[in-house]
Amino acid sequence: MANETGNASATVELVGTVDRIIYSNPDSAYTVAVLIPEGTKQEITIVGPLAGIRPSQVVKCQGRFEQDKRFGRQFKVYSFESTLPTTLAAIERYLSSGLIKGIGKHYAKKLVSYFGKDIFDVIEKAPERLAEVEGIGKKRIEEIKRSWEEQRSLRDIMLFLQEHEISPSLAPKVFAQYGPRAIEQLKRNPYQLALDIRGIGFKRADTIAQKLGIPRESLERVKAGAYYFLHELAEDGHTYFPAEPFLERASEVLEVPPSLVVDALNALKEERYVVLERLPDETGAVYLRNLHQHEVGVAKLLATILYTPKLLPLIDVTKELNSFQSEYRFDLAPEQRVAVEAVCKGGIVVITGGPGTGKTTIVKTILHLLGKKNLRVLLAAPTGRAAKRLQELTHHPASTIHRLLQYSPRDGGFLRNRRNPLRADFIVVDEASMVDITLAYHLLQAVDARTSLVFVGDVDQLPSVGPGNVLRDLIESNCLEVVRLTQIFRQAGNSLIVTNAHRINHGEMPILSSQSGKADFQFLKRETPEEVLESIKELLLETFPRVHHLDPVRDVQIITPMHRGVIGAQNLNRELQSLLNPAGVALERAGGSLRVGDKVMQRANDYDKDVYNGDTGLIVGIDREERIVKVRFDHRIVVYDFSDLDQIELAYAVTVHKSQGSEYPAVIIPIHFTHAIMLQRNLLYTAVTRGRKLVYILGQWGALRMAVENANLAPRYSALHLRLQSECRQKNA
Repeated sequence: MANETGNASATVELVGTVDRIIYSNPDSAYTVAVLIPEGTKQEITIVGPLAGIRPSQVVKCQGRFEQDKRFGRQFKVYSFESTLPTTLAAIERYLSSGLIKGIGKHYAKKLVSYFGKDIFDVIEKAPERLAEVEGIGKKRIEEIKRSWEEQRSLRDIMLFLQEHEISPSLAPKVFAQYGPRAIEQLKRNPYQLALDIRGIGFKRADTIAQKLGIPRESLERVKAGAYYFLHELAEDGHTYFPAEPFLERASEVLEVPPSLVVDALNALKEERYVVLERLPDETGAVYLRNLHQHEVGVAKLLATILYTPKLLPLIDVTKELNSFQSEYRFDLAPEQRVAVEAVCKGGIVVITGGPGTGKTTIVKTILHLLGKKNLRVLLAAPTGRAAKRLQELTHHPASTIHRLLQYSPRDGGFLRNRRNPLRADFIVVDEASMVDITLAYHLLQAVDARTSLVFVGDVDQLPSVGPGNVLRDLIESNCLEVVRLTQIFRQAGNSLIVTNAHRINHGEMPILSSQSGKADFQFLKRETPEEVLESIKELLLETFPRVHHLDPVRDVQIITPMHRGVIGAQNLNRELQSLLNPAGVALERAGGSLRVGDKVMQRANDYDKDVYNGDTGLIVGIDREERIVKVRFDHRIVVYDFSDLDQIELAYAVTVHKSQGSEYPAVIIPIHFTHAIMLQRNLLYTAVTRGRKLVYILGQWGALRMAVENANLAPRYSALHLRLQSECRQKNA
């Protein structure tokens, strides 16, 4: 350890164990942490570019001690590297940390007591000697050996990433992708990083390549850049991109002539990474290969299902509907009857309508009529929350599409497929606007051609987060039976939320509670983002629990247009975590902390854990020794390793896209000109329709008006409707 009493401005070396992370900025890598120097119990605050450091890690820091006016004495780090501890106390603390699987606190003490400072040499060179310690058998030795080798590789990878200004926290992902030969692979083709590892963009991979001397105009660079650019476009929702603008944009981003991009695309085509095609409308299109396969497949499968005769019993719909309405004492609207009649004929039917237009009533009626004929009906939705709500409303089993298809972690695919289709006469897919092209492909792969399909959704909501515009394409193809529901029913009409959702969808300003006497839709005028934030806090602490008797964590969802800014999702989550869950057992990580009691959301589909993008839960346990976090989703617990924690994020506030398919007792929607780029009608409409009992909009009236009036939709390139038209023409020929 360095002598602290020397020259305060001198550069010194400080070696110790990271005790905890106080603050970490994932963008700048600036971190504030507490270090316990070797051989002491003293705590020293270290600050600087410490990307990727984590509790229990031993680090060697170069820097100097400074006296900060606000925070006092601290050690400013210029550079650091991960290392192994040298004192017995630090070695025991390191082995107890859980970094080395198979060694907890119990065996750490025994191993250090028996081998002393030689323990690392024993694990490295003679792991069989670990059996000399009572209780350690062959199985545990193998676990320790594997984990030690992994940690050694991780240290090397972290050093490599750090040298190239990439967060060392990504080392576990790099190791998982490439194994012990990761560095060799990265030096050979650093651009592969951008393709394989989420969190490492093309620009960072490009920086590494430039340092390694790879020419800017090398074919490998342009191939990787074009391929990565296509992935980014897919994340924006496109299944393809028009060839000419793609060449222009890729050429500009990569700073190479368009001719090189053409060469790269042709090479990627030969290597079967991309597909270059002229669409039925003569547009030249560039596709990622898998998205092309999915789009073509969906069109062919839909056409096959549409033109295959259905073996259904004859249903006297008029008679059955009259009997049903008489028994349950209600009347279907004419357009609802049309929908039910269309479904009972079999084939493929699309039912679209806004809130309160009776979509669920149609599904319940269909279930009753088909059930009387002993027909098997499966209900599914894209998200767990949507499936749960569908089941509650219909009193009929419903599941997520992923669960319906029976994902197998062992096989890495779905058990339900073309060889093993779903056994059903009808499949009803709710919240169909959320279904992307890939999910639609896997679903249709598992549908027998004699099965009838019903897609139910609201085409005016935001399209799927994933690529494609499936529901809109099905409607615009003009190949399928489409029923549009427009009538708002009396019970729904009593809701100002429903009334205003439809007004917004038609470009009309919402009616305020003060004008109508109804209290379920409120607008609170606030001029600055800071005022909006303070009002959100007041609502959560006072109004919702005391006036509306709602739990501010479980029952209320803040839905915001953007990630950044004072009232963006990131800052709101930090503020609301401190407000609503200040004392939870905390786990510090890059970008903030996770605490027991925190509301979190799954960021991506994880078939192995059976949790999916948008699922919301509560953290119920953090175990540092086992290095796991437990999250309760509905009525089950999902366990995350520390290395998987980038899969979840705080969810006190979520973006509008993330709220799709969910309903909440109450929602708060901040709206301000600082979010001008996202003030769009379909965003506002989607946010408002998430609220079941209460909707509060906080912000500027002018910003609200801008959102209502802005009906311009960003283009989303998808050719499913064209392909479906082409397939149907061929079937009719």
